[in-house]
This record gives sequence, C-alpha cells and structure tokens, in this order.
Amino acid sequence: MAAPRRDTRGIVDAADLIAHVRFRRHRPAEPLRPYLEHYWLIDWDLAEPYATHVVPHPSVNIVFQRYADAAPFAEVAGIGLGLFTRKLEGRGRVCGIQFRPGGFRPFAPGRPLTALTGREVPLAEVLPGTADAVAAVLDPDGERDRVAALDAFLLGLAPRPDPRAALAADLVDLIRTDRTIRAVGPFAAAHGLSVRALQRLFAEYVGVGPKWIILRYRIHEALEHAEGSAPVNWAALAADLGYADQAHLVRDFTATVGVPPTAYAVNRRPPS
Repeated sequence: MAAPRRDTRGIVDAADLIAHVRFRRHRPAEPLRPYLEHYWLIDWDLAEPYATHVVPHPSVNIVFQRYADAAPFAEVAGIGLGLFTRKLEGRGRVCGIQFRPGGFRPFAPGRPLTALTGREVPLAEVLPGTADAVAAVLDPDGERDRVAALDAFLLGLAPRPDPRAALAADLVDLIRTDRTIRAVGPFAAAHGLSVRALQRLFAEYVGVGPKWIILRYRIHEALEHAEGSAPVNWAALAADLGYADQAHLVRDFTATVGVPPTAYAVNRRPPS
C-alpha cells in the first residue's frame, strides 16, 4: 500500500462531515501494512451537536476515543452490519485503526471474527494488557506522535503472518476492485475453493460472508454516485452493479442507509 485510500466511500455526506471535523488518514509503519488499511484521525470542536453516519466497510477497527466530559476509552469494533451513527458534541478526539479484511486475525489468533461482528467490545477484553495504550495514543497533541503511538501499540502485539488471513484479505480486495464479481459460486471456483470453503474462510478471518461483502461494496458505490453532482440513472446503475432490477438496488440501499437513493441524493443525509 503506497498511501491511504483517498476516496470517501462509506461516509454518508462526506463533504458535510469534513466541514464539521478534521478528518485525516495516515499509513502505518512498513511491517504493519500487510494487515492494515490505514489509521484515521478525527478531532472536533463544535458549538452545536453533529451526527456522523457511516456505512461500514467489511473491516475490524480499533478505536481510541475521547469525548467531552467523559473518560477516554478504546474498543474493538467488529464489522457493522447496518448504518453506524455517532453524535459528536463539544470537543473530542478519535484515533482509529482500520484493518484490512482478515488483517485483525493475526493480532488475535484463534478468535473467529464472527464473534466480533456487529459488536463494540472494550479493547482490554479482546487484547488483554493494553490499557496503557489509551493515554499513549490520545494524549499527544501532534498527529505524528499519535501515529507513532499507534505504530508502537500494534508492533508491540507482535503479529505473525497467517497465510489464510492474507488469502482472505486478497480475495476481499478482488471483490472491492472488480465489479464483475457478482456471484459467490463462480468467484469461489475461480480461486479453487468450494462455496462452503470460501464461506468458512470469510467467517473465521473476516467476520461476514462473501455474499454480504459483494452487496456492501455495491451499496458503497451507489452511495458514492448519490453523493455526486450529476443526476443518477438508477436503473442503469442497478444493472451496472449486477442487480436484477432497480427495485433490488432501492431495497438494499434503503435497508442500509435508511432512505431510498433518490431521496438521499436530494437531501444528502439520512434522518438523525
């Protein structure tokens, strides 16, 4: 990975978010790059409360968090199955680690990732002995120092390469970048796996199944089109994304984001 992703896929009304908070991504130290997408840092100082919404990626995150008038804490956030919403107010800071799909498993070997799916678990419950990392990551004012603290925290966990984790990460990357991948069966066969073997691999190392990932990346792309300034031909986009018809795209988008795509494109934000 030469640099962090620059796209805003998954962030609902990304322009509005960036207008309210300082949002940055940083790449991790070289030995950590096989496991991580990037670090993400958010700081805010708000006169009025603001709600942020995200359609999560199929990734585990470790999130160090400090909110106004609350003790700082850290948690492991498994893959979110629905729309993630968080209200921000006053002053605060978040330092996040987004793992590649499959990339968290080498840090917690032996733990099936489905055990974290849809959950936010205190960091110390998943990775014992890490309580001191909260202050080390959140206290520095300089973001380079925070990134260095994140590197030191993860390197101290001494992850060991896992070929099956690497395989899972590579397969998810293919799904993300190749829109011709629309069905699990042909995809599994193309990589010498049965459907059941692929499902087991993803359940253990990613946390969700391959069909769910295909659908989630479709929604990310549909959301990105809805964020654009040009009118969207939803029927054509549905066909381009591999949906049987526009109604199926509308159903999945509405179930995930909370409003139909045409309404979202007009209003840009789901109900708070």
